[in-house]
Amino acid sequence: MSTQRHGTAEIVDQLLSQWKAHGRIGSHPGSAAPSGEGVFATVDEAVAAAVVAQQRVAAMSLDERARMISIIRGLCAEHAADWARRELAETGLGRLDHKIEKLQAVRHVLGTEAMRSEARSDTSGACLIEHAPWGVIGMVTPATHSVPTMASNAINVLASGNTAVFSPHPAGSRVAAHALAIMNGEIRKSVGVGNAITTVSQPSLRSAEELFRHPGVALLCVTGGPAVVKAAMKHGKRVIAAGPGNPPVLVDETADLDAAAAAIITGASFDNNLLCIGEKEVFVVATAADAFLSAMQRAGAWRLDAAAIERLTQAAFQFDGSGGAHGAAHLKKDLIGKDVALLAAAAGISVPQGTPLLFGETNEEHPFVQEEQMMPFVPVVRVRDVEDGIRAALRAEHGHRHTALIHTRNVETATRMARALNTTLFVQNAPCSAALGLGGAGYLSFSIATPTGEGVTTPLTFTRERQINIGGALRIV
Repeated sequence: MSTQRHGTAEIVDQLLSQWKAHGRIGSHPGSAAPSGEGVFATVDEAVAAAVVAQQRVAAMSLDERARMISIIRGLCAEHAADWARRELAETGLGRLDHKIEKLQAVRHVLGTEAMRSEARSDTSGACLIEHAPWGVIGMVTPATHSVPTMASNAINVLASGNTAVFSPHPAGSRVAAHALAIMNGEIRKSVGVGNAITTVSQPSLRSAEELFRHPGVALLCVTGGPAVVKAAMKHGKRVIAAGPGNPPVLVDETADLDAAAAAIITGASFDNNLLCIGEKEVFVVATAADAFLSAMQRAGAWRLDAAAIERLTQAAFQFDGSGGAHGAAHLKKDLIGKDVALLAAAAGISVPQGTPLLFGETNEEHPFVQEEQMMPFVPVVRVRDVEDGIRAALRAEHGHRHTALIHTRNVETATRMARALNTTLFVQNAPCSAALGLGGAGYLSFSIATPTGEGVTTPLTFTRERQINIGGALRIV
C-alpha cells in the first residue's frame, strides 16, 4: 500500500503542477494519501485525487463496482441513526425519523444493475453501443438532504465508472465529510481504491466556483436552487441540473377523499416538507371541497382558520409592500424545515403532539400557493372544476416541470393534467414518494434533473454513448 500511495502522490503532484502552470491559482500540493479519507484542503487536491482514482474505477468490472456500491448502501443502513442525528443537529432542518428513513432508502438507488450495452448487426457488420464514463464529476449537494444526496449520487457515479468531487452546501458540510470519509475508508479496504469520492474540508461559494471551472472536472451535477444552477451553467460544461419545484395537487369530485387526504399528509409532512417532490399546494374542486377538508382533519392534519394563516404568513414571508394585499413575497429561512409545533406557535395556536401537518384554505394568489415553501403547512384552494384546477396547478408550478399530483378516479382527467403540466414526475392516487419507488414502481435518486431534462438520475445519466463499429458479415443468424 505504501508503494501505491507513493506512486499516486507523484501523479497528483504532476497534475497539480500542470494546472498551476496553466493559470490555476490557489493550488497547494500536498500529500496524496487520503487526508481524512477523501477530505482535502483544496479543490485542486480533491480533483487530482479523484482523477487518479477514476482511472482505476473505469477499469473495474461491473462486479467490482457493485462491491463499492454495496458498501455505500450498507453503511447508509448501518449508520442511518447516527448520520441522521448529525445532519439534523448541523442543519436544523427536518425530522429525525424521516432523515433515518431517507438513509435507509438509499438501498433503492440504482447501481450497476442499470448499466447495459446494446448491439446491432446486419450483413454489413456489427455495431456495439456502450455507455462510457465521463471522468470526474463535480457534484453540488443541498443542506436539505446532505448525506442521502451524496450517497445516491456516489452510487450512480461509481456504477458508471466515474468518480466524484462533492461540494456540499456549507450548512451540511460537516456531516457530509464525516460520512464520505467512512465510505472512502471502507471502499479502500475492500477494493483497494482510495478517493473514489472526495470533497473539500471547508466548502464555500468560492470552492464551488473553482469546481465548476476546474479543468480536471468533466461534467457537473448540481442539486439546488436556481442561483447555483445558473452559476454552474456559466462555465461551458455539460450540467445535469436538479432544480426547484412547487408541486401542485389536484383533487376532483371522483376521488376517494379519505385516501387522498392520507396520501397528501404522508407526502407533505415527510421531513417537514423538505422534499422537492413534496405536495406544496392543493386545488380541490368546489363540490368536493368541504368533504375533503373534513377528510384531512379525520386523517390527523390540523386546520388553521384565516387569522392563524395570516399570522403564519407574516412569520414565514417578508413583503416589500408592493403588489397585492401582501406585496411581493420573499420566503424567510426561519421556518423552513421546522416542526409543526413551531409553525403552530408562529400561527398563534398550539396543536396536539404528533400532529403531522397544518393546512387551511387560502386563495390562489396567496404566497403559500405561489412560492415554494418547505414547511409542514399546505394551503387548500377551491376551484370551479377540473379545468380550472389544471389551469391553477399549471400556474402554481411555474414551468419548473418538476412534479405534479392528482387524486381522481377518472383516467381522462389524469391524462389531461399530465399532458398540460408536462412534469418530470406525475403521480396519481398516491403520495409523492411513490414517484421514487417508495410505495410505488419508480426508482430512487435524490437528484431529479428537471431544468436540463434528464429526470430521476441513474448511472446511465452520467455516461457518454459510445459506438464501436466493425465491418464485415458477423451475423450468425
